[in-house]
Amino acid sequence: MKASDAIAKILSANNVTVGFELIGGMITHLVDSINVLGETKLISVHHEQAAAFAAGGVARSTNNKSIGLALGTSGPGATNLITGIADCWFDNYPCIFITGQVNTSELKGTKNIRQQGFQELDIVSIVKSITKYAVQIKTAEDIVVEIQKAINISISDRPGPVLIDIPMDLQRVELDDDILNYLIDRKNVKPLLPESNESTQSQLQEAVNSILNAKQPLFLIGGGAVSEPSFATWQQDISKCKIPHVTSLKGSEKTPVLDGYWGMIGAYGTRTGNYAVQNADVIIVLGSRLDVRQTGSDVNDFARLAKKVIQIDLDLAQLNNRFKADVNIHASCEQFYQVYLKSINKISSINNDWIYTLEQHWQNSFVNEYPELNISPFNMCEILSKRFHNINTHFVADVGNNQMWIAHSLRIGHAQMVHHSGGLGAMGFAIPTSLGVHYATGSIVVSISGDGGAQLNIQELDIISREKLPILTIIVNNQSLGMVRAFQEMYFDGRNQSTFWHGYSSSFCEIGKAYQMKSHTITSENELDKAILDFINNPEPTLLELLMSDARECKPRLAFGNPIDKQYPNGNI
Repeated sequence: MKASDAIAKILSANNVTVGFELIGGMITHLVDSINVLGETKLISVHHEQAAAFAAGGVARSTNNKSIGLALGTSGPGATNLITGIADCWFDNYPCIFITGQVNTSELKGTKNIRQQGFQELDIVSIVKSITKYAVQIKTAEDIVVEIQKAINISISDRPGPVLIDIPMDLQRVELDDDILNYLIDRKNVKPLLPESNESTQSQLQEAVNSILNAKQPLFLIGGGAVSEPSFATWQQDISKCKIPHVTSLKGSEKTPVLDGYWGMIGAYGTRTGNYAVQNADVIIVLGSRLDVRQTGSDVNDFARLAKKVIQIDLDLAQLNNRFKADVNIHASCEQFYQVYLKSINKISSINNDWIYTLEQHWQNSFVNEYPELNISPFNMCEILSKRFHNINTHFVADVGNNQMWIAHSLRIGHAQMVHHSGGLGAMGFAIPTSLGVHYATGSIVVSISGDGGAQLNIQELDIISREKLPILTIIVNNQSLGMVRAFQEMYFDGRNQSTFWHGYSSSFCEIGKAYQMKSHTITSENELDKAILDFINNPEPTLLELLMSDARECKPRLAFGNPIDKQYPNGNI
């Protein structure tokens, strides 16, 4: 059996259903074998960074049930993958990245030279700090063992990316036909849940008791909580009792609007979410690292009235880090859900005054704070929420003002998700990630980018058009890099070099037409509403360019040094 054929079969047996590549000489054997086997669909894109983002989209949109795959040839093909690898690393998504390498006879080895073979590059050393495992295959005997080992590491514990670098001559060696016998029935093997000892179980039960007996309880849901198997069941249970819950940016991706949910917290969070954090008496933090955008710069003022903060995380190093919780529990969120769901009959009555206060606060503060704009970011999100209600839809946000508008104001329902580049915050994320999300789920996808972020991977519009994918690409054109521009105007006396081009901007509508997509320029909220309805009635590749030159800031937002419940403008309203 040819080694590249064996690799194709290993990928298929491990539920790698779709992958992305930009062909190059050093991966031709791999690409051919995967396509001939036909069990992992390969999509050819125009840039390896896009392939890496798309691979992450596969894992994101399936709650890590499917592993993402991206391939790059040696040298620049490998280095172009790095941004997408880092994105998976910070946001905890299992993806396998396979790079081609020059023949083993061309490797420089220990020689004190920069390069021996053409496009030779030590990609393994480069990505060591942003992968769970990275290795270069040295011998034919290592191929199957290392591929399977890397996949196992990728999905275990806190998931993340792995990279396998394979010299071209080893891709075409012959292996024994029985080398894949271990794969028999592998697809039917279910991953085991982490085991917890008696001490951990006792801690989790005490955490449940604390929240159920609190007068003003609050759950803070992070990215480590929302992909767990029992998350939806657990959220439905706490919602029945109207137990207040808020989210981090990553937690907001998969938390639908139910009773008791008050949105994202932090610098760009909802005013009610931040109010809830600052006034709760017991808070349980589930799978969130409590970064500075959540807590504000003064961690001592975060959760200022809480008598007890309990932090639960699968990663021991994240506990007792920036914010010092009163109780730290090293466990998975799924383990907590299991203990909680067995205890729900013990719940005491939640303080109705607490619930009523939050409900009134929400009604007063979750409002359009952009009444002066032709297209309000808040109303844009309201239109998206309303028109896609009850439709199986994934939203993918780029980075910048557009991301925070979506995170703050878009309210999702069941069978919907939002996807953010959270820890890395990579511009150029939305368009290629939408490819991976669609191929993994078959769902309608709405991609939202600013005019800055759209430029970074705009070439992948060609793939959306070529494959006739039901992806709506929205480009918010405010003729600037709005978030950084606002920062410059706040702290640098209005010097906005590099962020504002004095009215110049590409015509994204015309670019869409050049890619043979249905494309429209949008100048009003009524036009936006109609265009979205047209897309829903006929989901075909569509680009909407929203002309929003007057939309240059996020509201509410937190100025550095302020507590999270004193957002600009007007403090706590």
